[in-house]
Order: sequence, then C-alpha cells, then structure tokens
Amino acid sequence: MPTSSASDASTDVAASKPAAASGGVQSLERAFDLLERMADAGGEVGLSELSAASGLPLPTIHRLMRTLVACGYVRQQPNRRYSLGPRLIRLGESASRLLGTWARPYLARLVEETGETANMALLDGDEIVYVAQVPSKHSMRMFTEVGRRVLPHSTGVGKALLAHTPADEVRALLSRTGMPAATEKTITTPEGFLDALDQVRKVGYAVDDNEQEIGVRCLAVPVPNSPTAAAVSISGPAGRVTEAATERIVPILQGIAAELSVALATQSPA
Repeated sequence: MPTSSASDASTDVAASKPAAASGGVQSLERAFDLLERMADAGGEVGLSELSAASGLPLPTIHRLMRTLVACGYVRQQPNRRYSLGPRLIRLGESASRLLGTWARPYLARLVEETGETANMALLDGDEIVYVAQVPSKHSMRMFTEVGRRVLPHSTGVGKALLAHTPADEVRALLSRTGMPAATEKTITTPEGFLDALDQVRKVGYAVDDNEQEIGVRCLAVPVPNSPTAAAVSISGPAGRVTEAATERIVPILQGIAAELSVALATQSPA
C-alpha cells in the first residue's frame, strides 16, 4: 500500500483550500445579491419571490436567509416574509457618512463655481436621503439638513436617481410611497412623473421647479457608475436659478459629477 509523505499531505490540504474559499465567496456574493434584491423590492419579500428573481433554488435561499437572520441583517416577519434587519442601519449610516466625506470637496467646488448650495443624495429604499451639503455663501440660501429624508417624486435628485429605472419599478415605488403634494407645482400622478423622467433622459439633468418648496429651484444629475446610486445637485432661489443660469450650471454639475465618479471608484477595492 503506498504511503503519503508529510509534504504530499500538506499539498493536498493546500489544494483543497481554493475550493473552500470559492464556495465561501459564492455564498457571500449570493447573500449580498439577496439583500440588494430585498432593497429593490421595498425591503420585504417572500422566499418564492427571491427564488424567482435570483434563479436560486429555494433550499439555497432558505439556508442563506437563516444565516442572515442569525446575524441580524434580515428579520423574519410573523407572516413568514423576510425584511431587511436593523444591523444594516449601522452599516448604511457609516457608509453614507463616509460617502459624504469623500463628496464634500467636490460639493465645495460646485458652490464656488455656481454660487448656490450643493447637495449629494442617495436613494435609500423608497426615500431620498441627503448625505452631504455645502451651503452657498449668499445671505439668502437654501439649507437641507444632512440625513433628511424626502420622497423622490418632488425632488430633482429623486428624478435624477430614478431616470433610468424601469417604468414598472417606478410605478411600484410610487404606489408604496404615494405622491403627496408638497406645493401646488408638485407632480402628483405616476404618468406625470414618468413624463418628467423621460425629459431627464432627453436633456441629461433633472429640475425641481418649485415642487418641493415654493420659490426654490434645484438642478440635479446622477453620479455616473457610483458604487451606490447617487446624485449631486444645486439649489437656490428661483430668481437666481433661472433658465439662463441653468445653461451655465448644468455643464458644471455634469463635470463635477463625472470627477466624483472617478474619485469614488478609486476608493473601492479592485
């Protein structure tokens, strides 16, 4: 009977490690994919919905969800559906703060070049959350508290973030949030909002024209290829953010958003 040397044994063990690592990486990728699909679905789903969306078999999804529940990243509801768990809040808040820190120098340049308050916002579930702001130096200026949450349909950043989202997903989001009127100019119908998103795709930027607050105009563009969907914007009095000013400001917004995109990419591991 042939015998194995110590070196042979160590070689066999080493050879088995990549397979184990590969399986671990695959499970990790699948777990994150499920979390993102849950977020896209509004934060609560059933196992069969996840299976249909991901293409994974139910036993695999059930095993991954058990692990996520045990870790606190997912909760099982009394109706047997699963929702995103509270431990994700801490991760999301820390990531948002860091993203805002990276963005601040670019927002400061926006203020210098446009004269108006600059913001950065993310789509968090069904809501817009502002993660960074640099205020204008004008005595009359706009102020949005970092961490503030608003509904997408009445904001320029909301339009910028949803412009390339499929229409059925936009309709589903609007059905969950409703479309309350913040002002008399707020878009309050899904058809009207979808028309506005079509306009964003055509011209390359979004406008909030007195829709969130009377007397305030906002111009927004998405940050291309951001690791999480993000938009940057400027906001100011309607008397300053005129149509003529828009022609000057939009190229500045787009250029700084592109630079920010590159900067964010360098912060992410290859």
